[in-house]
This record gives sequence, structure tokens and C-alpha cells, in this order.
Amino acid sequence: MQVSVVLCSMITFFLRSQGVLGSAECSCGRNHFTCAVSAFGECTCIPAQWQCDGDNDCGDHSDEDGCMLPTCSPLDFHCDNGKCIRRSWVCDGDNDCEDDSDEQDCPPRECEEDEFHCQNGYCIRSLWHCDGDNDCGDNSDEQCDMRKCSDKEFRCTDGSCIAEHWYCDGDTDCKDGSDEENCPSDVMTATCSVEEFQCAYGRCILDIYHCDGDDDCGDWSDESDCSSHQPCRSVEFMCSSGMCINAGWRCDGEFDCDDQSDEKNCTTSMCTADQFRCASGRCVRLSWRCDGEDDCSDGSDEDDCEKTDTPPCAPDQFLCGNGRCIGQRKVCNEVSDCGDGTDEHPHQDCRPRSSEGNCNLNNGGCSQKCQMARGLVQCTCHTGYRLMEDGRACQDVDECAEEGYCSQGCTNTEGGFQCWCVQGYELRPDKRSCKALGPEPVLLFANRIDIRQVLPHRSEYTLLLNNLENAIALDFHHNQELVFWSDVTLDRIMKANLNGSNVEEVVSTGLESPGGLAIDWIHDKLYWTDSGTSRIEVANLDGTHRKVLLWQSMEKPRAIALHPIEGKIYWTDWGNTPRIEYANMDGSNRCIIADTHLFWPNGLTIDYAGHRMYWVDAKHHVIERADLDGRNRKAVISQGLPHPFAITVFEDSLYWTDWHTKSINSANKFTGKNQEIIRNKLHFPMDIHTLHPQRQPAGGRNRCGTNNGGCSHLCLPGNKTYTCDCPTGFKKVDQHNCALSLDKFLLFARRTDIRRISFDTEDMSDDVIPLANIRNAVALDWHAEEGFIYWTDVTTDSINRAQWDGSRQEVVVDTSLESPAGLAIDWVTNKLYWTDAGTDRIEVSNADGSMRTVLIWENLDRPRDIVVDPIGGYMYWTDWGVSPKIEQAGMDASSRIVIISSNLTWPNGLAIDYQTQRLYWADAGMKTIEFGNFDGSDRQVLIGSQLPHPFGLTLHEEKLYWTDWQSKSIQSANKMTGLGRQTLAENLENLMDIHMFHRYRTTVRTPCAVNNGGCSHLCLLAPPPKGSSCACPTGINLQLDGKTCAHGMSSFLIFARRTDIRMVSLDIPYFSDVVLAVNGSMKNTIAIGVDPKEGKVYWSDSTLKKVSRANINGTAHEDIITTGLITTDGLAVDAVGRKIYWTDTGTNRIEVANLDGSMRKVLIWQNLDSPRAIALYHEMGYMYWTDWGEHAKLERSAMDGLDRLVLISNNLGWPNGLAIDSAGSQVLWADAHTERIEAADLNGLNRRTLVSPVQHPYGLTLLGPHIYWTDWQSRSIQRADKTTGANTITVRSNLPGLMDIQAVDREKPLGFNKCGRMNGGCSHMCLPRPNGTSCACPTGILLKGDARSCDDSPETYLLFSNRVSVRRISLDTDDHTDVHVPMPELHNVISLDYDSVDGKLYYTDVSLDVIRRANLDGTGMETVISQGLKTTDGLAVDWVTRNMYWTDTGRNTIEVARLDGTSRKVLVNNSLDEPRAIAVFPSKGYLFWTDWGHIAKIERAHLDGSDRKVLINTDLGWPNGLTLDYDTHRIFWVDAHLDRIESSDLNGKLRQILVSPVSHPFALTQQDRWIYWTDWQTKSIQRVDKHTGRSKETVLANVEGLMDIIVVSPQRQSGTNHCGVNNGGCTHLCFAKTNSFVCACPDEPDSRPCSTISGYVPTSPDRETTSTAAPNKIPKAPTDTPQQGPPLINCTDKSLSVEGCLQSNVVTAPHGEGLHISYVIGGALTILAILIIITAFIIYRHKMSKFADPGMRNLTYSNPSYRTSTQEVKIETSQKPPIYNQLRYKKEGDWDSGYTKEKIRIVEGVCLLSNEELYWEDLKQLKPSRGGLHTCMHTDTVSLQASSASLDDGETEQLLEEETSECSSINTLTPAIITPQRHPTQPDTGWTPARKPSTESEV
Repeated sequence: MQVSVVLCSMITFFLRSQGVLGSAECSCGRNHFTCAVSAFGECTCIPAQWQCDGDNDCGDHSDEDGCMLPTCSPLDFHCDNGKCIRRSWVCDGDNDCEDDSDEQDCPPRECEEDEFHCQNGYCIRSLWHCDGDNDCGDNSDEQCDMRKCSDKEFRCTDGSCIAEHWYCDGDTDCKDGSDEENCPSDVMTATCSVEEFQCAYGRCILDIYHCDGDDDCGDWSDESDCSSHQPCRSVEFMCSSGMCINAGWRCDGEFDCDDQSDEKNCTTSMCTADQFRCASGRCVRLSWRCDGEDDCSDGSDEDDCEKTDTPPCAPDQFLCGNGRCIGQRKVCNEVSDCGDGTDEHPHQDCRPRSSEGNCNLNNGGCSQKCQMARGLVQCTCHTGYRLMEDGRACQDVDECAEEGYCSQGCTNTEGGFQCWCVQGYELRPDKRSCKALGPEPVLLFANRIDIRQVLPHRSEYTLLLNNLENAIALDFHHNQELVFWSDVTLDRIMKANLNGSNVEEVVSTGLESPGGLAIDWIHDKLYWTDSGTSRIEVANLDGTHRKVLLWQSMEKPRAIALHPIEGKIYWTDWGNTPRIEYANMDGSNRCIIADTHLFWPNGLTIDYAGHRMYWVDAKHHVIERADLDGRNRKAVISQGLPHPFAITVFEDSLYWTDWHTKSINSANKFTGKNQEIIRNKLHFPMDIHTLHPQRQPAGGRNRCGTNNGGCSHLCLPGNKTYTCDCPTGFKKVDQHNCALSLDKFLLFARRTDIRRISFDTEDMSDDVIPLANIRNAVALDWHAEEGFIYWTDVTTDSINRAQWDGSRQEVVVDTSLESPAGLAIDWVTNKLYWTDAGTDRIEVSNADGSMRTVLIWENLDRPRDIVVDPIGGYMYWTDWGVSPKIEQAGMDASSRIVIISSNLTWPNGLAIDYQTQRLYWADAGMKTIEFGNFDGSDRQVLIGSQLPHPFGLTLHEEKLYWTDWQSKSIQSANKMTGLGRQTLAENLENLMDIHMFHRYRTTVRTPCAVNNGGCSHLCLLAPPPKGSSCACPTGINLQLDGKTCAHGMSSFLIFARRTDIRMVSLDIPYFSDVVLAVNGSMKNTIAIGVDPKEGKVYWSDSTLKKVSRANINGTAHEDIITTGLITTDGLAVDAVGRKIYWTDTGTNRIEVANLDGSMRKVLIWQNLDSPRAIALYHEMGYMYWTDWGEHAKLERSAMDGLDRLVLISNNLGWPNGLAIDSAGSQVLWADAHTERIEAADLNGLNRRTLVSPVQHPYGLTLLGPHIYWTDWQSRSIQRADKTTGANTITVRSNLPGLMDIQAVDREKPLGFNKCGRMNGGCSHMCLPRPNGTSCACPTGILLKGDARSCDDSPETYLLFSNRVSVRRISLDTDDHTDVHVPMPELHNVISLDYDSVDGKLYYTDVSLDVIRRANLDGTGMETVISQGLKTTDGLAVDWVTRNMYWTDTGRNTIEVARLDGTSRKVLVNNSLDEPRAIAVFPSKGYLFWTDWGHIAKIERAHLDGSDRKVLINTDLGWPNGLTLDYDTHRIFWVDAHLDRIESSDLNGKLRQILVSPVSHPFALTQQDRWIYWTDWQTKSIQRVDKHTGRSKETVLANVEGLMDIIVVSPQRQSGTNHCGVNNGGCTHLCFAKTNSFVCACPDEPDSRPCSTISGYVPTSPDRETTSTAAPNKIPKAPTDTPQQGPPLINCTDKSLSVEGCLQSNVVTAPHGEGLHISYVIGGALTILAILIIITAFIIYRHKMSKFADPGMRNLTYSNPSYRTSTQEVKIETSQKPPIYNQLRYKKEGDWDSGYTKEKIRIVEGVCLLSNEELYWEDLKQLKPSRGGLHTCMHTDTVSLQASSASLDDGETEQLLEEETSECSSINTLTPAIITPQRHPTQPDTGWTPARKPSTESEV
């Protein structure tokens, strides 16, 4: 038998080695048992009789599984799996059998009230039910309903929810991939913009990130093909993709580069001396050879090794001499089971067995259990004990010694054990594992472009933050609910709230590759690693008090983890010598805890409960763990880890991210088993953390206490105590305090940042000065006295300054700079000197940038560095143009000489040594640093070797410091010898200028110190003997005294550049532009004009839609014209006649006004297409303009707009600039299309070309013998001779955005003003003409018969509102120009009316909920009604009685009050649905109104609300506007649903349609023979003949948000009535009727007694005759009485003296008749109600038959309920069909001809709500079906309190409550639908009361 075992094993081995046996199955011969296949695919065969003998022969118990062995004693319980346990353990709630058979069929255990009863009988906390954890063990606590997805989420097929916008985004977000199924195939792939780079997989990143050395795409595709860029260090290998890896990994047989380029072109002999070469060619460490681990992956590092001590057998097996394993019980059984006899005597110390032994006798000598096997006694032990070597006695097993037996704590007991948990955890029912208390754990992970959350136990997957660039590291602060992350593309550390809100920058400077991040939740500190700077830093959570904590012996620190309870910090470093280290959190006590068997240690996490650390190694493909001191290190998982990146731990699980599989995985933290993919197909999973309070346990002590440990800045915890520390660079003054400032630091520029290296501390770490918007810093200097540092930026072309700590940052100079490369501070006189290599100039200004002037502008060719010597009065600069040189001049530009001109190539940095009076310079071409005397003599080379490319140079005390571009370092050496070279900083890209900041500069006495040297402006130092000289700002000449400057430029060019206006002086020998320093914003300045007399400049801005002016020095800025402008392209100032003229391409008008903007008049408004440039010739009385419309032309007219004449209309394209040469009697123009500048005489004859070609001329002007023009394409100002066009030169170049230009000579006399004497005799405007002058009136006002004077306003005019303005259109003149009425504080004006008696305008504002009035000049504005309004849609003034009436759609009332707002009374408040327009006919005593509710109608009543009568209620849709024709006694109304204008007589008869269709009318009015109306769709005001409906004209076009319109005319408000005189004798309200009147009292009594009897004034208020409503409250009337308060008494003229008029208005019934009368009244009312219902039903059926017309079936507009000026709306449709819809209206886009009229109805409710751009959406069409409408009801009822423009789209949408009723077919509608529903008055929160849809299903 033994032979057969061996043979079988040999055959198995042979088959395995030949690869015949698969990994899945093995087969052994007859009489043999086949063990389970091992993890390595090995097979084992054992004799069949060894099965079920209680011995582990297979090594994995597979031979004993499922055996029913009768071996349990009567005291024990026999488990299903054959195991024996104590009987007392049955049904104790613990799974002791390990197959749960001891807990089956147990009586149900009583669970407590706060416990959940599992199906297996366990009791668990109720809180644990449905928390995603299988706490019961049988998963019965997780049988839960699926959570509902919100409307912003998408439901995956597996029931999980993901963010809605992840659907079809190309990323698989559902676990089952269902979010990317059935996606539209035509989804466009994202194309990147010009400024973006497209990654290999399609994502767009900013182009500046391409080839910047950072992996911004995530697949390194942005770093491939970057030949110019070398971001890797000397000890690294650069992959083709741009990624940097350790140089030792090149050709090591493993692909480390993403593109596998590290294994290309490899020779075989690449392994180093300390490496072993695997058979595959891969290199591994020599120390790994024969270490028992398969490091080569092919086993070759373990071949030919001596046998190690690693036991190949299971613990309960015996190892035979031949290497076989047998069950432990088979030893000494007198059978050679090994086959070589090593399991028996003499090899083993076998005790003789008593074959006659019997278990019945003395228990067979066994201490616990005895059983007979093959006639022999066999002793066994109870669970929890093991058999001792004597084979009889049992000893306790120490379960706690076995790892993972308990989750956390373990206590061994005799025969058993007890598990326990640390604080914050609770033992689960299995009594072994611990569950964290608190909420469900969430995995928080960075995904590069976003940060997401996933619940590990279920498929919940949500987005926390998106639109990120490249989020890598992350951590959270649970208590403060914050998440922090690092972005390696932006090089920033950010934070946000855990709900994703409030994103902020924490650290934004000095980061290069922040790959690790950790939060100290106890001391509130942020720690991070940066592999780019090779540092670990710390700061407060807000980024303040930042400090470099560890910087020495750091290479590539990556992951970081904190243990604030212990005060420890742990990190990994994957540099050349990979290691894991820890230190105290104050940086002390640093220690390496692992540095062997590490390659690429990526992730790191700490198990606080288990006191262990775990890390992943991406190159070693392993997850390891160790104690916190590095001991007991062990691999947890060593297979299936392609590229693990980050790791976290929670409870008993590890979670990690993997780059290659793009997944999150989990496994058991003890065994590495139960591996599971939590989430895969991710974008780029990076860092991961478990978001749970127990991951930041609260047990630790805050060592710094409440007062920050008494530290002034940082308090950092140590092991037991704490240390006070200072921000980087600051020294400690004592134990607790830091210095407040730095005394001495090296300042250097690095293109995108400016840094300092403090010389106050020893660490010499460079610290970024927190400055904003540095794009390309080059030159630097400093001024210690004020604490400022200065720098130039050659990308933004600016000079800037800030305090040394980064505060008070400001731009000093930012105009007319092209490449400011050198900078120097004169610290004595506070002057700033700079060189500009673009303009080839040296300039100077005060230190704040004021009084700037050009010093040297000739013979400079790319000047570079500049230094000043205020002691000697000289300045020095380098010039590296064609002939490189170093020059010297006085600081006032005097005595200029070249001092060095030979042996120079690229002279860069300059430095002065004031002690030895030497000049030092660095030459990047010669690769030297040299020095010489100030005059250039005694020149010597100081350093001539190892200087690849020196750039910046500075000197301090005995040392010289310089930056080098190529070696990327800052170095120093002795200034005298050049020896003692040191490197201060390295690996710094883009190094520029360098300076040493200190506080000991020499003080010098100068002449400028006293009275500014007598200079009016600049006092500049000069060499002795002079000492100083005066200078003037650019463009201004110094006067003869040599001290004072002229007052300003006398001759100059002034031009507009969109966002600024600049001037170029023509008084000086060079051209330099100076910005007009206006204190106001410019967005798009186009046209420009100058008044030389007052020295003011005028300009138009087409974005701000204004014309403004200011003094030439920038002061006194004011807007002169702010309304009625669209695109003012041309502007001309008549300085002689004191007027301003302008053209407007948007309105196609030419206008004139006084210079202050008053008396504005439209001169020309017909036949203009696109008027642009305009020019004046005051002396001749002509104005000229160009028009570049479809038929381009050049026109002329008199300056009053008459005598218009086309001068030139052929061969013109885009005539832009225009100028008049009065001296040469010619007109000149520039044409950008024909690319010519041409001239003709003043009549357009003798046309000739002056300059051709010109690229794209825009503005044109002339002065003296020259013409000047701006050119868009060349971005320059050009000059040429005005007569010949020759001698073209560029005045200024590199000026994008050039627009208009004017040349000014202030010395030139202005000429004679034709209107100068007495304003030409005109009352208003005097305008020049060729043969004299003419008088004119402002727009819309006619000149009187005397041809000299004007009225102040037109006689007849329209007034209309468009929400935010009220405008006037005169009907006296033909131009129909709208003029703004200057009303203050308009928010959302809807309704207007005018009182011609007082000349006041009344209007409603539905944003403010007020009714106001004001004079037409804007004065005297007062609020007359301010309370109790909701939506005041209609307003009407009774000019006779002095009352006003209004409708309130929100409250469904019609009210009246006196014109001052007193005596307010509700007239109608029942049977109103949506009252809109209202009109009064005072002489008839009538009140008319429209109602567009469910039953649309037009009604009439007397002015007191009595005798109410429905005039029209058939064939009505939405009656909007309403007006009365007082002459023909007709009503006119517009219907926005049926799209027509109709009229009828005052009784509703003789109805006729005037116009149909009209697109979408809103309001209308009448004057003479015309009806005028506002139209929402065409955005216009139109008119037709009121008799015929013909002669349709557009009065005004292109006006957004048109609302009400009224006519003001002397004829309109005429007539009188009984209330016209003395208010009819009434005390409060008087209401006229047809031939009588009534007096009435207000709803709320005021201080005056009220009487309803004309002429009678009661002495005191009578209780019974006044309303007793509470003050400030509008009482609600009973619905069956139309009015409130006392009844009204009719007093006709005849009956005024009759007794009935004086009776009391309390009616009492005689006694005994009360019951009788009440029955009569009740019966009558009942009959009346029935009749009304029947009538209403008949009317409704009649209407329905009208609307059954197929053309009417489609849902059209809904009507207004306007409350706010936001873009959301509330819309209601009428009852036909009963559908409410909510739509939006898109402003632009061509109308599709396929759209039906019904389909594109505009929604009125939308427009009324919004003063923003309005949006359209198609309306869903309703398909007609038999017998009615088959529709799906969708209602949007809204109740919003709309503050003025306070809600954005999103907020409004949230406020919209959606109610969707069932789809139903509306066939027959019962009367119940028609009965208007009454609602209690709603609180004042919005529009109309919410109304349910009346659908068939509801009825």
C-alpha cells in the first residue's frame, strides 16, 4: 500500500509538471481518495481508508469534510459537519459548529424592543436593519425595499440610483452598465476648443497643461510628443508618454510605463550588481533570491535553493522524511503511513500501545474523549483543547494567538475565548467580529475629474463634486463636515462641504505634485506630501501658517497617514530608495520603519482599532501590513493586484483602488480572502477613504488645548506634548512666539510665481509669496522702507507690486508695455525705472506708477536688465540686440555712454556693488559672470565654468547669487574670488530675476528731498555737479524755466480701444500712448469726440448703451445719454455750436443734443440702413455721414437734418472712418472693404484714392498736413500725408481693439458760432445751416408758428411701459421716436393711466405690489397704495370724480380709492376669476373690465359696482387689453387667445372683428381714427384704422417686455358728471351713475366721519354706519353681496330733498314677519341659483361647440400671472381645454416654417414674469379624438412670493408644485366644472390661488 501511495504521488507530480492535469480536476487511481485541488493547482491522493478517520491527511480537511463520525461523547453535541462541541453551546446564539447546525431549530429568542429579530433567531440592533451590512449572518436584516431614485437620478436596471447626467456620458456608472445602453448613436463626441488639448480618450483640458510635466489627462497623453520638455530627474527614466519612473525599472522585465516604453529596445545585460536576473529577463533584488517568495513570477528566483524551514504541511499534519504530509494521528500507529517509516519507531519516540486498552476502562486513560479505532484506544479533546504529546492529556488552545480570530480584542479562557471591541464598536451576534457604531460607511474616492461616494455594501453611487481638473489625493474632516483634495493639474489643495457646496482654495501656491493628503481631526491641521518639491508640509485647515515640516532626505513622498491620537505621521517615499517612515507630527523623532522589499509604495492607511498599518506596492503587486512600529510585517494579498494605488480600512475589510483595472476592490484584512469588486469601469480611481466617524475616532487628547498651546502661530502635537512652530522662513523669538516679519530673504521669480528663501532660518526652504494672476514674471526689485516687492509680467505686460507677504497687491503700470524685462527701484527718491525690450525704451515713474515718462527712446535694441546707483546718480543697463552692450547714463538720461561693447553675447543680469564700486554682469552666451569698474575699466571674469545659462544676478554682503535656466538652480559664490560655490535650490523650472531683500540700504541726501527739487512733477537724480533735474509726464513739455510742466497736451491723437481711451501726444519727438484715467468702467467704447474748448472727451459704449464724457485728465466722469441707444457707432462734437451729434446703427437714427445730453432731438430717421461715421463742418452748416448698409453710401445734410443729399453711392463697401478737411475743402473716408482711403470735394466730386491698399481701416482723422487712421488687422495707428497719401508710417502698433480716433489741436481757434448770440433767438435748440441757423425742438415736440419757440412736451402722445421703463411716443411729429420718461425705481410695471388734471402718471408695479404716481418729469413720485395688493393687472383713473379703480388678479377683486390712495373700498369680489383690464366712462357712470378666467367675459357695472352685467361671454379666449372710444361710444378689446382685436357698443351689441389675426396683442388704446396696441410676439407697437381695420403700421419695433399703452391727449379726458363738482357733496367716495350718483364710505373708517348722504356731515362716526373691520385688514365680504360696508343709497337729482334720501341705512323688519320674509328670500335664492346653473351650462355647451372647431383643438397660449422678474413662469390656460402648462420662450432662432400657428403660441404668463430674455418651447399638441379632447393632464400651479428679481431659474423650479392627473378623455362636462370655485383668500405669497384641474376623473 505504501508503494501505491508514493507511486500515485509521483504520477500526480509528473502529470502536473507535464501540464496534463488541468487546474480544475484531478483523478486518483482505484482505492484512493482525491483531495481538493490546491490554490496552486496541485493534486494529492491518499489511501481510501484514510477518509473519514478524523485525521487531516489532505492538509485542507477535504478528506474529513461531510463525514458522520460517531466520535462525540454523550456530553457533546454532534454538528452536521462532524464536529463535536459542548452541549451547553447549543442554541446560545453563537455559530460554534461553524456550519450553524448548533443554532438550528432553536426556540425563538426573545429580542428586546430596540432589536431586530433575524430569521436565524439572532437579535441585532434595530439600527443595523437595512444598513447594507449582513449583521444577522443569513442576510435577513438586509431584505429591504429599494430606495426610490429622485427626479435628478437615473435608475439602473439593478435598482441602484446614479446622477441623471451620468446617463449616456460614455462612462459606465451602473454596475450592470445599463446607463450606457440604448444611447443615441448620434451623440457628438466632444470637440475641444482652440484653447484646449484633447486627451487620447476624448477629454478636453486647457492647452497650457499640454507638456507641463503633469499627467493631467490621466493616461499621460498630454505629455507624449513633448520633445522640448524634460520633466524627469537625473535618476529617473522618462517614458514616451512623458511619465517619469525610477531609472532602475528600465528593462527589468515589467511594464511600468503606461505605454510599456520602459521595456523597449532592451539588451539582456541590464541588471545591476545588486540585482538577480530572472529567467524571463526581469531584474529583482538580489536579496530576494531564495527568500521563499516567487518574486520573478516564474519561480526562477527560488530554483536551486537549499530547503528552507518553511513548513509545507498543515499545522495538524506530520511531515515525513520524504516530504510527504500525513495526518497527525497516523504517527505511531504501528503502520508506516509515510512509506519511509519516519512516522514510526525508531524514528519517532513511540510509546507502546496497550492493544487491550478499552474506552470503557478508566476512559481508556484519556483525559477528555476516548474512541476505539481498529481496536485501539484513540484519545481526543473537546473543542478549545488540543491533545498533548502523551496522546492522552489535553491542553487549552490559545485562540487569541491565531490572528483574526477576533476582530479587535481577544481574551483567552480555559477551553474557550472571549472577543471584545474598542470604544465606538460593538460585538456582532457572531461574538467575534466588531461593528462600528454610527452611520453607514461611505467610500469617498477621487476620480480625477470628480469626487464620488459609493456605499460598499450596496450599489448606491453618488457624485459629490464634479468638473474637477485632476483630483488625486483626498481626505475628510468628519466633525466639520469638510472634504479636502489635491489637484495636480491646478497644483492646488481645495476643500468643500461634504454636501459638495462651498468649494474653496486652501493652498494655491508652491505646489508641484501634491500626491498625498491627510487631516489631523484632533488639532485641525492639514498635512500633505509633494513629490515635486520633495517635502512634507503642514498648515491650518484654511491654509494659513503653512510650514515645510520635513525636507531632508526626501525623494518622492507619496502617501501620508496620520495618527493624531499617538501624535504620529506616516508616509511612503518611492524615490530611488523606497521606504516607509514615521515621525512625530511636529517633525521630530523621524524613523524608517520599512525599506526592504519595497518598490513603489503607493497607498497607506492606519487601522486605529487594530493598531496596524497597511500599504500597497504598485510594482511589487502586494498589499502588506505591519504593526505601527514596522514589526510583524506580512503580505495580506500578493496576487491579482495589477497596479494598486490607494487603500483604506474599515472594520474587517480593506478597500483599495487599482489604476489598471480602474476599479475599487475589497478583501478581508486578516486573510486577504473574500475579494470582491465594489465598483469597476471607473474613470481614473485615485485616493480612497472610508467616510465614517470611527475612521476619525474621538478618543484622542488635544495636546494644544483650547488656546492653541499658547503658540502665536502653529501648535504641532508630538508624542506626549506639543511644539510651537513658525510658518516657513520665520524664526522663533521665544518658546511660544514667532517673528512677525522677515529681516532678510532671497527673492526670485519663477514665471508663474515669486518665491523667497528666508535667511532667518536654517531650512532654506523656498516659500511662494501668495500673489494672484502671475503669468510670466521676469524682473524684480524691492523697497524695504515701504515693504514692497515689485515685478514685471511679460504676458500681461504690466508692472506690479505687493507687500513682501503678498498683501496689498496692485498693478502699478499696465499700459503701453510690450516686454518689460528690467526693473530697478530708486529707493532714495521713490522712483521706478524699467526697460522695455518691445518698445525699446527706458521709462521712469513714481513708485506708484504715477507721472510716468519716457527717458530714453533712441538707439536701444532689446534692453534687458537695469540697475540704478542713487549714490552716484547713474543708471546702467544691458542691451542684447544686434550689437550687445552695457551702457551708463545719468538717472535723468543725461551723459549717456557705452561702457562695455566687446566680448558680449547675451548680457543678462546686472548687479552693483556699492562698497567696491563695481558692476557685475552675467552673460548667458559667453557662459560667464564678469565684473568691472563703473566706467567699464578693469574688466575681469569672475566665474567662467559650469555656467550653462545664467540669467538673474544679485549681490549681498560678500556673496554673489544667480539663477541658471539650464541647471534649474540658484547658486552663490564669493563676490571677490568666485570660489565657495553653493547650490541654494535646485529642480526649479523657469528661473528668472533674483534679489536679496534686506533692511539696510544706504541713505543718501539729495536735492529732490527739499520741495521736490523745485519741480512741478518729476524730480530725477543726476550725476554731480547737477545732482537732479526736472521732468514731465509723457507727452507734456517742460517749460523754459526747466522746473514746471505745461498744463497738458496741446496737440494730440485720442483713440478708443474698447475697454479704454488713450492719447498720443504730438508735442514731443516720440509717440507714446497714455491711458485716459477715467474713474468708471468701459466695456466696448467705439466712437469718440473731443471738445477742445472745455477740454472734455466724449465717447459711446455699445455694451453699456451710453454716451459719457470726462475731462482729458480723467476727472469729472459722467454719463450724458443713458436711454434709447443701441449701437452708437459714430459721434461728433460741435465744439463751436456746443452740440453733440451721433449715429445709431441699432435704431437707425441720427440724433443731436446739448453737450450735457439735454434737449435731445432725432434729426434723421428715414432711409438709414447702418449709419456709422459722422463728421461736422460747423462753418458751412453741414453734417456728413457714412452708411454701410446694403447699399453703402456717403451722405450730407444741413446740421438740422434738412437738405439731405447722397454724395457718393458707388464703389463703397464698408465706409468706416470719415473726416472733413476744411482747409483743403475736401471730405476723406476710409473703406475697409475696398481697402482704400479716398477723398472728394465737399460736394462728392473729384473723387480720388489717397492710400491703397490699407488692411482694415476703421477710424480716420486729420491734423495739420497729416491723416491718421486706426487699422483693425494690423492693430496699429498709421499716418500719411493728407494731400498725397505718401510717407506712411506706423505711429503705434500692437494695440488690439482699436476703434475710433480723433486728432485735436487745442491751440487752434474754434471759429465763429452762428448760434452764439442769444441762442440764435431760439427757445430750445439752435442748429446751424449752410445759410444761417434754424430753431428746433426736442424729439416729438412741434415748433410753434413763430419758428422759434417750443412747448415743454407734445400735445398728444402715447405712453407705454416695458417692465423697467415708461416711454413716450409723440403723435404730433412723424418720427415716432420713443423717449424715456424719467420714472425712478421701476421694477415690473404692468398697467398705466394718466390724470390730465394734475398731469400725473399712475402705474402698478407687481414686483413691489404697489400703485404709484409721479409727474412726467420723474418728480413727485409717491406710493398711493402699498398694502393688500397681489397682482394689479389693470388700472383706470376717473379724472372727473378723482377716483382710481384697479383689478387684482391675485385676490380676484376690483377696488376703488381716491387718487391719493385714501377711502379704499372693494367694489366687486365675487364671480371674478382672472380680472385683467379695466376702463371707466365717467360721463356715463360706467365701469368696464375683462376677465380671462375659466369663463372669459367682459363685464360692465356702474362706478359703484352695482347693476353688474356680463356684456360678452361667447367666442372669447383671453380678453387682455380694453379701451373705450369716448367719441363713438364703443368698447375695443384684444383677444390674445383668438388673436384678434374686436369692438362692440357699450351694451356688448353690434360686435365686430376689427383685425384678425394679430400675433399676440396685450394692451390697446385709441386716439382719433387709430387703434394702437402692444404685441408680445413681434415686440412692437402697431396701429390700424379703427373704422376699417386697415392701414396697419408699425409705430415702434424691437422693444422687449411691452406691457400697457395709453394715449395722453386734451380730447381724451373730457366730459363731466354729478361727482365732478365738490365730490358731489360726499364726505369720502362719490360714484356717478347715468343720471344720478351715490355716496359711499371706505371699507376701513378713517379719522373723518363718513356719511352716505350728500351734503350731510355727521358729527361723530355712527357705529352702525361704518365697517368695524380690524385696522390694516381688508375684510372679506360674503360672496352673495357685491359690496362691503354700508349699503349705497341712490340719490337722484329729483329725490335729493325727499325724505328717503335722509333715512338711516339700517333696515329692520317688523316684528313677527322675520320668518315669513326669510322663507320667501330663501326660496327665491334657490330658484335663482338653479336658473343660473342651467344658463351657465347652456352657455358652456354653446362655447364647447364653438371650440369643437378643429382649428381650436390645439392648446395655445396661457395667460399672464406675472409676479416676478425671473425667467420662470406660472401659466394657466383657460377651461378650453382645461390644461395648465408651463412653457419657456427662446429668444433667438429662425422660425421653422413647419411650425403651425397653434404650435408656436407664445405664453403670456412667461413673458409677464420676466424682464430677462424670454424663452420658448414647443407646446405639446393635443391630438383631437372623437367627442372631445384626449389629453394627458399636466398642471403647474404656483404660489410664489416673487421678490424683485430674487429667484433664479433653479429656485423657481423648486417652488413650482407639479400635479399630474390621470390621462383621461374629456367628452361630456357636467355643470360642476363650470361653477367657479371660490377659495379663501390665500396668504400674500404669490399669484393666483392654486387650482386643481377639473378633469373628468375628478368630476
